[in-house]
Amino acid sequence: MLSVKKSLDLCKRLTVNRVRGNLGDVTLVTQTDGSRNKVEKEKFFFRLLAVPELGVVVALIICISIFQSINPVFLSGEVVGSIIQAVTFVSIIAVGQAFLLIGGNFDLSVGAVAGLTAVTSGKLMTSAGLPVWLALFLGLALGALIGLINGLMVTKAGVPAFIQTLGMLFVAQGLIQVVSLGYPVYPLPDVIEKIGESSIFFTLGWNALLWAVISIVGDFVIRKTAIGRNLYVIGGNSEVAKIVGINVARYQLLCFVLAGTLSALAGMLVMATLSAGAPSIGTGWELTVIAGTVVGGVSLFGGIGTIAGAILGVLLIQCVQSGLITSGLSPNYQLIAVGTILVLAVFLDVTRRKYRNTVRKATTESPSEAVERTVNKAGDV
Repeated sequence: MLSVKKSLDLCKRLTVNRVRGNLGDVTLVTQTDGSRNKVEKEKFFFRLLAVPELGVVVALIICISIFQSINPVFLSGEVVGSIIQAVTFVSIIAVGQAFLLIGGNFDLSVGAVAGLTAVTSGKLMTSAGLPVWLALFLGLALGALIGLINGLMVTKAGVPAFIQTLGMLFVAQGLIQVVSLGYPVYPLPDVIEKIGESSIFFTLGWNALLWAVISIVGDFVIRKTAIGRNLYVIGGNSEVAKIVGINVARYQLLCFVLAGTLSALAGMLVMATLSAGAPSIGTGWELTVIAGTVVGGVSLFGGIGTIAGAILGVLLIQCVQSGLITSGLSPNYQLIAVGTILVLAVFLDVTRRKYRNTVRKATTESPSEAVERTVNKAGDV
């Protein structure tokens, strides 16, 4: 007769082999004592990577301290006001870009769309003589239309988002020159100048109020509603989203429309602030928006990020740009700084993904491993 120990060993081998043969490589999520200890022993640096917003706040504090030590004027009311004003314009677009990135797409044409809608609405007010409200509405409609075209080409025609939005970037830049003839559109109606010059709080006008409302609503939608949850699923794995019944194409299309509309709004707010539809509006914004959102923890690979993080990232980018100016450096260094930050942000994004995958593997085991562990515990009793 077999001993009790040998019987348990034989039972263990038979059970494990049977599970392996029936279930193959299917993964069962279970936390073991060893895996739990491994996760708890992760280094503090990697824990910070899992909370990118905290990292951005730390980077902001460091940047402000450095630039303030170089030039005490950096924290003056005038500089702070200009930083906040610039952040409001770009952050409005960043909200739409964050929705796109979380859903697994992006838009490179947002800056050119902002400039095109600004000069177009300005022309409709001046040359065409349309009422202000109608010209502004048509500007928003133009932005939404461009977003719709981008969305249809990506979701229905299967054109990669990079190619489609890059092409739209060049088309919009060309149309800006066609509409404006290369000159600023002015004089604009007095009501536009009043909107741009109005001050509600701390030299901040209607642009800051609209930015606050859009940011709060966007953050609520992405965090607390089914729309936001579905976008995270789509960005994480679009095939799984389709299996569970989510209309992936519809969500992605609406995100493109949202990005185009918010880009148009930001462009026209700048137009009101400048009291002119300048062809330079929106130039380079696409790089600043993407860099800011990625710095704030919105993943280029989709499914990860928050609106608050995207706004904090844009604020960091703007602080760096303004700090370089107040330090007396050439404006050309701004592009170098933004490009460097973007590369570092993508590196951190990849590192965060590797960290999450490591934690996920540490806290998962195959069915055969689970059965083997259970049988081992039974044999120890």
